[in-house]
Amino acid sequence: MHSILSLRQYNHDLLVHSHDHAQLVFGLSGCLDFEVDGQGARVERQTLAVVPPEARHACGSPGGSRCLVVDVPDDDWLRQALGRHFDAGRRLLERPGALSLDPMQSQLVSWIATSAVGDEVIAAQSAGLLLASLAAPGAQREDSGALPLAALDAHIDQHAAHPLQVADLARLCGLSVARFHARFLAETGLTPMDHVRARRLHLGRRLLLDSQLPVGEIAARVGYSSQSAFTAALSRAYGVTPRALRRAHE
Repeated sequence: MHSILSLRQYNHDLLVHSHDHAQLVFGLSGCLDFEVDGQGARVERQTLAVVPPEARHACGSPGGSRCLVVDVPDDDWLRQALGRHFDAGRRLLERPGALSLDPMQSQLVSWIATSAVGDEVIAAQSAGLLLASLAAPGAQREDSGALPLAALDAHIDQHAAHPLQVADLARLCGLSVARFHARFLAETGLTPMDHVRARRLHLGRRLLLDSQLPVGEIAARVGYSSQSAFTAALSRAYGVTPRALRRAHE
């Protein structure tokens, strides 16, 4: 088995295998496409994939990605590392799929990734701390707490030029599409795709005001197939055309 904690680079080569220990894969940069026991997941910053023991999983990263990986040795180690949180930690490691991190957990992952992960003591204590942050009471669960709206907006902003599906956002939260849609509507008053459209237009408006990019290029950057489609959508949302918006803020 690999060291309990390691930094790994992934590329376009598809890796398909299984192992007898549980594994957590935390995204640091880039995007890693993951499938665990038939469940799709996308691992990037502020997300992680849970791989239970013996679970067959496949992963690949066409654009390249970097991840922090925890290979959990066994139940004895887990019990010693988590103490009274052992049962919750074990339940966490038995359920495959993707989870999103809250801001504090994300900071913890970033800090650990810059530490001496090759040191056995630091690696073991850091891995235990990561697992405790996920398993302890109050840690984010599928149906508890608020959706990570800031992380969702960051994902939308990063991929605004490309097609976005509700399933992509649901995976970031570790939820089914139906459950994610219902919770998003309840928390924001918008459907996920209405929010995506509003976010695209918000980005487009900001680019119009903060840059000298041609309107057609801005339209492409925020996911519109043509300048005319972007102009029509902006006019509906803000009551002003791109040209008039720029003139009003000169």
